[in-house]
Amino acid sequence: KGRPKGGRGGTDEEKQTILEMTLGELDTGGQQPRKLSHNELEMARQYSETKERVNDALEAKHAGRDAPNADDLKKELEMWEHRVPLEELCKKLNTTVEAGLSSPEHKARLERDGPNVLTPPKVTPWYLKLLAQYLNFFAILLQIAGVLCFVGYALNPSSQDNLYLGVVLFVVVSITAVFSFLQEYKSEKTMEKFKNFLPPQTLVKRDGKVIQAEASTLVVGDVIEVNLGDKIPADIRVVEASKFKVDNSSLTGESEPQSRIPDCTDENPLETKNLAFFGTSAVDGTATGIVVSTGDRTVFGRIAGLAAGSSTEVTTLQREIHHFIIIISAIAITLGVVFFIIGFVKGTPPINNLVFCIGIIVANVPEGLLATVTVSLTSTARRMASRNVLVKKLESVETLGSTTTICSDKTGTLTQNRMTIVHVSYDQEIFTARTATTDATYDMNHPCMKALFFAACNCAKAVFDPKDMEDFPNKPIDERKVNGDASEAGILKFCAKIEDVMAIRAANPNAGGIPFNSTNKFMVTVHKDPNNPGFKRMIMKGAPERVLEKCTKLMTARGLKDLGPVELEAINTNLATLMNNGERVLGFAQVALPNPPYGDDFQFDGDNPDFPLDDLTFIGLMALLDPPRESVPHAVKTCQTAGIQVIMVTGDHPATAKSIAKQVNIIRDPTAEDIARERGISVDEVDRSEVKAIVVPGSQIKDLEQDDWDRVLAHEQIVFARTSPQQKLVIVENCQRLDKIVAVTGDGVNDSPALKKANIGVAMGIAGSDVSKEAADMILLDDNFSSIVSGVEEGRLIFDNLKKSIAYTLSSNIPEITPFLTFIVISIPQPLTTILILLIDLGTDMLPAISLAYERAESDIMLRPPRDAKRDHLVNERLISFSYFQIGVFQAVAGFFTYFVVFNDYGMAPSLLPQADAQSYFAAIQPKDERWLVTRRDGVGKPSYSRSWYDTEVGDFTDRMIDVVNFQDLSKKPVNGTTGNSEFRKMVKIIGQTYQIPPCEAFRCGRGRVNDFTCFEPNSTTTIDLFGINTGEPNTQVVDVINRTEPNQGCFELWSHSQQREVLRRSQGAFFVSIIIVQWADLVICKTRILSIFNQGMRNWVLNIGLVEETLLAIVLSYVPPISNGLKTAPLRFVHWLPALPFSLMILLYDELRKAIMRRGLKTGKGFGAW
Repeated sequence: KGRPKGGRGGTDEEKQTILEMTLGELDTGGQQPRKLSHNELEMARQYSETKERVNDALEAKHAGRDAPNADDLKKELEMWEHRVPLEELCKKLNTTVEAGLSSPEHKARLERDGPNVLTPPKVTPWYLKLLAQYLNFFAILLQIAGVLCFVGYALNPSSQDNLYLGVVLFVVVSITAVFSFLQEYKSEKTMEKFKNFLPPQTLVKRDGKVIQAEASTLVVGDVIEVNLGDKIPADIRVVEASKFKVDNSSLTGESEPQSRIPDCTDENPLETKNLAFFGTSAVDGTATGIVVSTGDRTVFGRIAGLAAGSSTEVTTLQREIHHFIIIISAIAITLGVVFFIIGFVKGTPPINNLVFCIGIIVANVPEGLLATVTVSLTSTARRMASRNVLVKKLESVETLGSTTTICSDKTGTLTQNRMTIVHVSYDQEIFTARTATTDATYDMNHPCMKALFFAACNCAKAVFDPKDMEDFPNKPIDERKVNGDASEAGILKFCAKIEDVMAIRAANPNAGGIPFNSTNKFMVTVHKDPNNPGFKRMIMKGAPERVLEKCTKLMTARGLKDLGPVELEAINTNLATLMNNGERVLGFAQVALPNPPYGDDFQFDGDNPDFPLDDLTFIGLMALLDPPRESVPHAVKTCQTAGIQVIMVTGDHPATAKSIAKQVNIIRDPTAEDIARERGISVDEVDRSEVKAIVVPGSQIKDLEQDDWDRVLAHEQIVFARTSPQQKLVIVENCQRLDKIVAVTGDGVNDSPALKKANIGVAMGIAGSDVSKEAADMILLDDNFSSIVSGVEEGRLIFDNLKKSIAYTLSSNIPEITPFLTFIVISIPQPLTTILILLIDLGTDMLPAISLAYERAESDIMLRPPRDAKRDHLVNERLISFSYFQIGVFQAVAGFFTYFVVFNDYGMAPSLLPQADAQSYFAAIQPKDERWLVTRRDGVGKPSYSRSWYDTEVGDFTDRMIDVVNFQDLSKKPVNGTTGNSEFRKMVKIIGQTYQIPPCEAFRCGRGRVNDFTCFEPNSTTTIDLFGINTGEPNTQVVDVINRTEPNQGCFELWSHSQQREVLRRSQGAFFVSIIIVQWADLVICKTRILSIFNQGMRNWVLNIGLVEETLLAIVLSYVPPISNGLKTAPLRFVHWLPALPFSLMILLYDELRKAIMRRGLKTGKGFGAW
């Protein structure tokens, strides 16, 4: 601690000082340390720093301090154990290769460091996951609305509408929450899946003996033995190896098994060959190793920490719904507050004012939209499953459609995850083999190709798995299981497609040979020579440079020739071309062994070769690569056409990554290195503005600053190669920093942190590890990248269709809100109740809104660029304008027109409705507010022209009502007896005397005269029997009005409380039905955003059924007595269904004109944007 700062950029003097401070750790023999080279100083510095971090970590462990945070985990992996000499390692770890740890020391370390297991995560209980469904933005909004309804009911218990509405809102939230929970219920088992990498038993040396021990008991310093097929139980330093190879594909993405030897070959722990990592598999040979890391401190442990620590990104749909809720809430609260103030100014009683303020707020909340969104997402997820995309998180459906960048793993995602022959070279030329992206150009009749094919068939150990062949005899060759390494498997499958390899081997039995080893880097087999009976043919296969150095002849179409410098240069040029493509190249050579001495009885000695290994004839080359999937190039092009950047992120070699990237269209233009090579200049001289493609190796990533990242990510075509899991995570974070919506695809454990961090993680269903599947939001069931294209299209479609659903749903908000506003401002009888609003939102509108999720895509959906997440919102100002101020206004006008028509048809002109409910008398809820309403008409059945309440405080009769009137004692209609009670008779006389006109209904004076107006003379004591109010018989003596100021012209009509209630219910029902009728047109126009409905057609049968369903529901709600009584509506006359129809037609015509103008504008570049 106190060491000078300077890091990698420090001077040699500073590094020498660092070395001297740590030199006590090294064996110097007590002498003054010598001056060391620059490389030695650098190694010593790294050793010192790493050692200090290890010591700090151990101290933290002893002190019980917290584990490293996520930022620490993202740092590049640095280890020292592979760099120091074996003796020094054993000394530091206090162990020996021969004896291992002693039992007491093992016990002490196990107590100190803990077991060799990964720390399990905190598991969220299911009930908390269910509770979380109640805490999304939309659910919270509905719950607040529900609470406001309960408050409104508490303030005004006489009206139970608010109580019902509040209960229904909470029921809606609960149903959708449970529905979403059941759809998404999958336990977070990512860390548990890592446990599968831990073998239960392993061979370990303790006290000088090899014993079998639980892998969980391993500690740093243990010496273990690993055999073919074993899983590596901890990170180990290889100290002894015999043909030892490991499968690192889940860690680095490399398809080819990697050899492991005791020597350090690279400072990078992931690149060196003397480390084997926890969770990987031994696929060949045996090894002995010293445990250098256990549990959370292993490389896999760090990945597990990254996967568990990576924050889950908020989906774009969640952001959009949050944005939408803010808009709706702002509108609702603003309207509520404004009209609360208006009511206050008007002198509305505070409680009534607050109740209606709550009603306005609730009317703005689209109660059915939460269920609509949930069902729409679920139906889309099911549709995507049929296209091999399994959705784990419903909201992520839309995220894929918003994606701007796809960071794709190479192995198993873009490629087939199997080594395949892609090129063959013979007669100094290169030919392509048949793959998903190329056709075969070699000639099987060419003598060189025949010899190369013979060598490939026979010089190999790999065979098809017998049991697999027995169980699945008709399985395609590419899918057959092979016993052997990946390269030989690729060669075997290539040859098997041409001819039966087993038959060829049977005809040319192996007489001896030399197995492959890492020292020779070649293998040799000896066979009967089919062209020379009695002779043997020796075949050599291996690294091209090792095979070529054994050759003196070259096979050509014209026969054998000497392998001179010219020929060798041509072969090396071809070899360089193939290797620059990232292909693994093998050379083949042969020589004929004469008889004698190599007859049938000759015994070939492979350990001490007694046959020639020189003066061979070079046949040719075979190059292998993990080839692209057949559908990937087209899928990548489709993504690019749709404006989506596809970035390759792989742990494989840069040359291999670049080659595959070119084949699948990720790289289409030359990189800076390519341009420099073509022009014969240095890379620094290349103008960066003309470079569109870049390949970034992992060794450079760790040194990139923010400006460097901005420069790298500005390229159109990007490949990241040799990346670590930490670097993949950093790549995703930097893309997100630049406001990109990032999708990550992957199949390995190394992909899991990036999968979880991405806006949407997409794992492979077949080849993907359990860890990657658990970390992802979606799974490609067929492991095919092209399925992502289907997912993108579905994601864009769901966004479009959700906009359509919202536009449709919000348009009914205006006809739902305006009845409250007009009630508050001009005090007309309330045109729509909260219950009817709820029936629209959760009843008649529900299926039509959901049906729009089944609308097929418009033709340009995969031709337009991804939406701008900052500007193209689910709900924007254009959609609000469309739904509220265009279509919503049409609907509100239709509703009020129908409402006024119904009142007019029942005898109350529209001009009489303003202020008709200013005192809350009209169809009063409270019995104490019930009053008789009096209207004056121009004649029986003629229009009414005035109205007044029979009341002591308001109206035209206050001066005549001297006596205290108990209005609740007034007779109700039908009036009791023959004349009603005295209060009723008095009321009829006062009204007639005040207006000097008779009733519109028939009446009788005393016991004799009918319709004689003399009963109403001021001094008359005759009892008035208004029998027509019960029988409906009109007053035939009424004189139609000529001049409304003249007496005895026209008549007055009494409206009982029941009559008021009946007419109001019919008018409210008519308003409700009118909304449904105009919603027919609204649903049809919302099918498209720009296209004409005549282009889109009516092929969405779910929508067609929705139109029928909402109509039938309106009929049931209006005409089935138990339901209509419960909803406080009344049956409508058929004629009252008609007033809204012209408005429905107007909406259709208006929208077709609007879209025609937009389409014309899009062609000229001067059009308005679609919502």
